[in-house]
Amino acid sequence: MADGYHGGLSTLLDGRRLSPVQRRIAHYLSEHLDEAIFLSSVELAERAGVSQPSVTRFAMVLGFAGYPELRQALRPLVLGGGEPAAPQESLLRGAIDAEIRNLAVVRDRLGAFPLKELGEHLAATEPLPVVGLRVSCGLATTFAYYARRVHPDVRLLTHGGSELADGLHAARRAGAEWLVAVVLPRYPREAVQALEYADKLGYRLAVITDKPGFPAEVVLDAPVGDRLVFDSHAAPLLLAMALVEAMADAVPLRTQARLEEYERMTDETGTFLSGDPNPFSG
Repeated sequence: MADGYHGGLSTLLDGRRLSPVQRRIAHYLSEHLDEAIFLSSVELAERAGVSQPSVTRFAMVLGFAGYPELRQALRPLVLGGGEPAAPQESLLRGAIDAEIRNLAVVRDRLGAFPLKELGEHLAATEPLPVVGLRVSCGLATTFAYYARRVHPDVRLLTHGGSELADGLHAARRAGAEWLVAVVLPRYPREAVQALEYADKLGYRLAVITDKPGFPAEVVLDAPVGDRLVFDSHAAPLLLAMALVEAMADAVPLRTQARLEEYERMTDETGTFLSGDPNPFSG
């Protein structure tokens, strides 16, 4: 969690996969630890904007029998003379610093990712289905949007259930060999089930995720930011854009032709604003 947390609280939280509600409790504790150690679970819940059972579950996630035990463990951090709690600015700075470290992890591991080979495979498969459910929908949509600029048939699948199964089956019948999936935490059960179904259909799977051990032929894993109430995905997004770049490089003549055609179309239709440095000025 955020760098401004008290050392002892940070140790308790380090490495924990907290839900958004639990992160709200953690953030409140980090900013108001000096008063929180005297609050009941009901009072803490009210001030953090969560339910009382959520406070109890939070304590249990950290390994305590309940909130009273957690509160007792936290009291020495304040009564023993800990540092002042971190303000909101420090929380955000800590989140940004964490994302910078996540990007550095990707940078340092670039040689371990088979981007060139995977880009060649994806560029050659038609159609190319792209799956992303729930929170992963955003990154999958961004990847598919740019991949369509350099690939003739990208099929974005962001709805689960029978619609997803139909889309996977149709793409496979049309000749798709590879599937790109974005699976970020919290991991939807139906996304995992969809990939199991895709494997049965004979797809080769490439997954953008945050865990290296994901069951797929190619795994592009990058850590997600977990310092705020909801995750941020700067590092997985970078990997997704690097994969689009590899697809573009795999078929340079086709890429050039498609990009030039796209520019002509947008010019003719006036899709984008002019090149005025400040098009919104009066």
